[in-house]
Amino acid sequence: MARPNTPHVCFIGFGEAGQALAAGLREAGVSTVSAWDILFPAPAGEALRTAADRIGVRQGTSAGDAVRNADLIISAVTAASSLEAASAAKPFLLRDQYFVDINSVSPGRKQETAQLLDNAARYVDMAVMAPVHPARHQTPSLLAGPHAQAIEPILLALDMKISIAGADVGAAAAIKMVRSVMVKGLEALTLECFLAARRAGVEEQILASLGRSYPGLDWRKAVEYNLERMANHGTRRAHEMEEVADTLRELGIEPHMTAGTIRRQQEMGELGKREPLKSAVPEGRVAMLDAIGTALIDTKPSH
Repeated sequence: MARPNTPHVCFIGFGEAGQALAAGLREAGVSTVSAWDILFPAPAGEALRTAADRIGVRQGTSAGDAVRNADLIISAVTAASSLEAASAAKPFLLRDQYFVDINSVSPGRKQETAQLLDNAARYVDMAVMAPVHPARHQTPSLLAGPHAQAIEPILLALDMKISIAGADVGAAAAIKMVRSVMVKGLEALTLECFLAARRAGVEEQILASLGRSYPGLDWRKAVEYNLERMANHGTRRAHEMEEVADTLRELGIEPHMTAGTIRRQQEMGELGKREPLKSAVPEGRVAMLDAIGTALIDTKPSH
């Protein structure tokens, strides 16, 4: 049911995150949602256009058309495109609009984007702190920047789970990026550890040993979850980890461990798009490990 006086929300970028947030907001009563994605006019954008029709989102004919009359503009593009997306939207923005940057990029990139937009709109650094499914618009998120306090009650009124990280642009991004060193790094370590355990025939012993060392964690579920996330989202996660590496460099820290995480995430993202791993993902941990092992042997260069 539509709520009275809900803001007009616009999405720049209508991939997984944009679709999930838009669907949640529409069900929460937001009556007017528009979107623009560079794939909309292309044959490759058919799935995005279908999703927009299903959710009830007006497809803009351009960035300028999509942002027209919007109160909140949510930028949800790929990490590499975040600055370009803001630049494309800038000529059409109004100073009283909120430009909410949810892209997984470094604090420095958020600050650069805020400077680019300058007074064109009210820039907000937002970090989405968990997968957008199943919580969608209620996924816990952080806000930062000089306009964070002003937008907070608007987002809370839409049932979003929001808290403020700080008054400076980049504060929310810093928390997300630094946290990802551990979260995505653990995924990569999980693959490396359990692929080796499977080949060595000691998988059950490793599970038992880790269970004793970390009794609060269900390692069977954790391994399966981490492998599935990498197989289905490894390419996007690798791009995010490149932003994490930039964050570490901005802090004066060489990203030695993160560099390995990038390679493992990228590798898994590529393997997850094809057989045998693609079909093995729904079958669980053992099937995924066997498929990964087979795929890595098949792709190993011959001498």
